[in-house]
Amino acid sequence: MASLTQTNLDGILPLIARGKVRDIYQVDDATLLFVATDRISAYDVIMENGILSKGKILTKLSEFWFEFLSESIPNHLILTKNDDASLFAKLPKELSEPKYKDQLSGRSLLVRKLKLIPLEVIVRGYITGSAWKEYKKTQTVHGLPAEAGLQESQEFPTPIFTPSTKAEQGEHDENISPEKAAEIVGKQLCDQLASKAIELYSKAKEFAKTKGIIIADTKFEFGLDSEGNIVLVDEVLTPDSSRFWNASTFKLGQSQDSYDKQFLRDWLTSNGLAGKDGVSMTEEIITKSKAKYIEAYESLTGEKWSD
Repeated sequence: MASLTQTNLDGILPLIARGKVRDIYQVDDATLLFVATDRISAYDVIMENGILSKGKILTKLSEFWFEFLSESIPNHLILTKNDDASLFAKLPKELSEPKYKDQLSGRSLLVRKLKLIPLEVIVRGYITGSAWKEYKKTQTVHGLPAEAGLQESQEFPTPIFTPSTKAEQGEHDENISPEKAAEIVGKQLCDQLASKAIELYSKAKEFAKTKGIIIADTKFEFGLDSEGNIVLVDEVLTPDSSRFWNASTFKLGQSQDSYDKQFLRDWLTSNGLAGKDGVSMTEEIITKSKAKYIEAYESLTGEKWSD
């Protein structure tokens, strides 16, 4: 069985975008098909090969979180459970042919087409990554003053909203201040996004703690429906959009064991490949990365993963 790094539906549905992970097709004027491939990126570069079943793991974990947060915010899912019978009943019958079904099964979400809000809505509960680098230099996080004396990986007294721009594929997201985000989308909407994102993050963080996982930070994306309501979209609280730490090995004052792409990033850095195009991962990196995705999925959902 090979990993799926790109879908091809032979024009049965129009392809409207290929992201770092997802291929997005238009079903009709109001409906999109999100297909999570097995692509993986690091340092804003997509690897040449993929991680078998990664897209399926991300899809099922997103479905879990969409349901978990459904009482707090509406989401873009048309089908709560995108099982094959429900999904293919709403797609052109040609896509039930094996060569297409093999590409779509287990990794697809049928979603509402919404007006996307052009921000990466990041919530940080712990100081790490780019926030820690900035803090060491300027005692700020996304341009905002932060309290003195913080240690690496320390939990903030309250989670903070640290937005970034939403870059096109191949370009870098840019960390911006909440004030700059307000200039982009308007202060009222920005304040609503910040409040809602912190609420969602806090709810998920407390749940994850009971499963032995610390959610250090996460990135949400939101859209607006026809009535102007904020809707949770894209993926949610996966290892690709969040920083998950193993609570049992947490040590204040240092970087942490992570469930995300750390194996890949470390390997790229140590081999002088960070940010370079045309890189293929070794089998060892693929195997170790997949194991981390599965571990996160099983810990959070309580379900055993099976390819």
